[in-house]
Amino acid sequence: MKKLNREAKIFVNGKLAGILSELRGGKNQLVVFQYEEDYLKGGLPIGSSFPLTSALFEWDKLPPFFENLASEGWLRKMQSEREGIENEDTLGLLLANGAELIGTLSIIPYER
Repeated sequence: MKKLNREAKIFVNGKLAGILSELRGGKNQLVVFQYEEDYLKGGLPIGSSFPLTSALFEWDKLPPFFENLASEGWLRKMQSEREGIENEDTLGLLLANGAELIGTLSIIPYER
């Protein structure tokens, strides 16, 4: 059985677009994104591979779209060391630093 590990609110230009969730069960992982119903009424897709739909988007690991939002090189290393996050933990780095992404998206930890 997979249990919720971490969640993030995905914002587009300050408006909540959806929730990104990471679920784990042993060594197995499931990553899920779902648009918020209010956002579906007038928002734009967060990316070309994310058409506006109420259906879940599911992957067995963080998809390239989100992977590519994380810092690279020396900045990634610095953020990793500063936050005490493994360099390979892209979701962790996005949760710690996603409020300051370049562009229209922001990624904020979601704590229920």
